[in-house]
Amino acid sequence: MIILKAIEELAGLKGPIVLAAGTFDGVHLGHQALIRRAMEEAASYGGTAVVMTFDRHPASLLRPELAPKLLTRNGEKISLIEELGVSALLLLPFTSELAAVSAQDFIKELLTSCQPLRAICVGSQWSYGRGGEGNIARLREFGSEWNFDVIQIDPVETTGTPISSTRVRTAIASGDLDQASACLGRSFILSGEVVVGAGLGSKIGFSTANLDVSGMQLPPYGVYAVKVQRGGSILRGVCNIGLRPTVDASANVPVLEVHLFDFSANLVGETLSLEFVKFLRPEQKFSGIDELKEHIARDCTAARQTLSF
Repeated sequence: MIILKAIEELAGLKGPIVLAAGTFDGVHLGHQALIRRAMEEAASYGGTAVVMTFDRHPASLLRPELAPKLLTRNGEKISLIEELGVSALLLLPFTSELAAVSAQDFIKELLTSCQPLRAICVGSQWSYGRGGEGNIARLREFGSEWNFDVIQIDPVETTGTPISSTRVRTAIASGDLDQASACLGRSFILSGEVVVGAGLGSKIGFSTANLDVSGMQLPPYGVYAVKVQRGGSILRGVCNIGLRPTVDASANVPVLEVHLFDFSANLVGETLSLEFVKFLRPEQKFSGIDELKEHIARDCTAARQTLSF
């Protein structure tokens, strides 16, 4: 898959161009339907389907205090889009300069670069241009004036309710990982880079890999049996998410740490992806290190039984 970083780079692709536009956080079933529709449309014209998205959620720049927690980081989002068979991705850096471009000028720039622009596929809530001034109705006006189609994709539903990134976030936050997976069309996966931790796990006999999950949507605090993807390998272990009240009573930033069974390599700097197989227990404060160690041992036994080895 070709990854473009600027609108003018679209000029190098075989036309006609069909754009699938959106934020695509999570690449859930609704996103997948939109992208596949763009691919079908492009194929019917012998052209190229291009997924157009941003390198950050727009709200993280425009309204950081209201920015949603992320379902996927860029690397994972790129991989999920590529798995759909997309040949080109336009990953635009969302900057103050881009945010200041009017809706009309944004579409004009797309028209100028595409050879030619045949259609734009969007969801019902897509907005674009300065202050989100562009909506579907205005996009249709541009399409009529400048001769490109606007294809609005109806929401995909599960259990009679539309799928959205917000719905997935809500399900994860409440611990309903089955609902999240149903909306995503795959198991809920949380990825992060392994960072240096406090080293307490090694001292008490349960070494852990600490993942940077800042800005990500987390499930409820507690202990989980997990499958862990490391490159092409699948490892298994037990994961704790929370504030670690037994060892740090003043903590206010959650930590995700995973103890991998039968594994001891240094993973700092690597990216791991965790599949949450089963919730084992909520986070709790113990009387001290000895009681903590006792419960971790029980957690490991329960996780091994859940993961069938």
